[in-house]
Amino acid sequence: MSVIRLNNRFYQKLRSCRYSSTVTRLEEEYTSTPNYPPILDLSPEKKRERMKDESYDQIKAVKTVEEKQIKLNMPKYYGFKSYMLLENKCGYNMLPMTQHATRTHLVVNKGLPDYYKEFNVDELANKLKSEVEEALSIEIDGYQRLHDLTNEALEKEDLEDIVSSSLIKRINRIIMNELSLDLQDTQVDIEPRIEASWNVGGIVPPSSVVNSRKGVPWLKDRIDEPTDRVMVYKGVPILTLRSKLPLKSVIPLSESENPDLDVPVFDCDPRTIGTTTEYRHMTNIPGFWPGDPHTFGLLSYHKRGYMHLRKDRYNDLNDDQEAIHRQGILTAFGWLMAQAHYLGFNTFNDLTYPLVTQTVVTNGKTWSFYTYQMNTTMLCERFFKSNPRRNICWATDQMDLFEDIADGKLIGFNDEVLKNLLKFYLNRPESPLGINLTPYLSNEEKLCSDYEDDHKRKWLEDMFKFLMSNRPRHKLVYEIYAWEKIYKIDNKTRFMDKRLRPFELFQHPYQRRLDETCPRYIPKKFREDVKRVKGGSYRFEKTYYP
Repeated sequence: MSVIRLNNRFYQKLRSCRYSSTVTRLEEEYTSTPNYPPILDLSPEKKRERMKDESYDQIKAVKTVEEKQIKLNMPKYYGFKSYMLLENKCGYNMLPMTQHATRTHLVVNKGLPDYYKEFNVDELANKLKSEVEEALSIEIDGYQRLHDLTNEALEKEDLEDIVSSSLIKRINRIIMNELSLDLQDTQVDIEPRIEASWNVGGIVPPSSVVNSRKGVPWLKDRIDEPTDRVMVYKGVPILTLRSKLPLKSVIPLSESENPDLDVPVFDCDPRTIGTTTEYRHMTNIPGFWPGDPHTFGLLSYHKRGYMHLRKDRYNDLNDDQEAIHRQGILTAFGWLMAQAHYLGFNTFNDLTYPLVTQTVVTNGKTWSFYTYQMNTTMLCERFFKSNPRRNICWATDQMDLFEDIADGKLIGFNDEVLKNLLKFYLNRPESPLGINLTPYLSNEEKLCSDYEDDHKRKWLEDMFKFLMSNRPRHKLVYEIYAWEKIYKIDNKTRFMDKRLRPFELFQHPYQRRLDETCPRYIPKKFREDVKRVKGGSYRFEKTYYP
């Protein structure tokens, strides 16, 4: 009877269809030229590539900034194994690894780009020279600070950072007061929190990945193929300047594909040169929360007190200069990467226009200037070889602002240092014509605050800020204890014990996804008066995972 009933319904639908619509539908099936479906490569490698591309397209299609950050963290509930690139900790010979991790071509001999030559700052430098000299004499040798009055014993690097921080704030105030009309729409942040996360390819796989590939037939010839590594930059500059518009690009985006822009290849594990690892979420914070209109970075100042530790340990002048270059590259790239995420780009969806920033590394006396143009953020293994773009950093060698201070007066003041600094301030941002600054964000909802649903808006904001805080979970991360490794895994002497642990049940806790969790329980008196849902889902809070 059920078959007859289905057939009757089928014939009723056929009778209800009009002949004209049927003819139109048949006509649409025929074209003047044959259209064949694409022929897909069904090899396991190509299938994985298509799966990755599909996941990258899903991230691109997410509407808001906060949801994109949540989507990036979806694969890992406990966070990714991340390699920490800290601003104030630099081991020996870390410049090649930093260039590889950021795909940066370093230009040192030519100094700053040529377009800075159009700024004539001679008159302005002569006008501000006396004020800068006074600020230097006062901050360095003018008065006692709290640690001087209490006779508190501080390390050399801490003393240098204290003096350089106060000095930079005073010099920035002097220049901002003089150029107030030009910089009236500029936001200044004091010691903001800067964090950036991205995937890097081209690095040999760890031993655990190699062992896991040995049992897969189609991977037997690709055991040593490079894998993605998650890099994390953390830094705290002295101060930063931000604007609503980006700086103009130094070179066109097409010129970044020049193969002559060489980038060192560092395929060793980053831990071989002292890089530490942590399990943490992918965080991207450029010193402010989403929604601030001043999205683009203009200038950032950074300390260099950690150089005292390197001099005492390595005693290599060439490596000290490379360490400063490494800091200039890393700080500029990290800040721009975090800004790019707020504009809708990420490590899987590349930039559509370049981002430029300016960096100063100084201790008050010795100054280094950097101009950085980010041309690509897509550094993951999927596109590591096929992506032709390079990021470019123009750098100057270390320059002393003065030789010494005697009797409250500066000896040997270097005007070139002040002129370079003023050129950074006079490099005004401008609106790029015909370019959508946020092409991968929705036109209606760019932020979670744009949603009309109050519950959805609050849920997304709480989840976003929890991930960005990187607080530990209420339940500790799973680990295999030493006695289990000895007696259960290596020697298998406790075969009578009940199998309860994840490694005994062939489970992988670190593969747990972010959305694989029980939603928050809603007490009965706080539930909405809705119809009972099968499974009791009305008892739990609604989630909005992208």
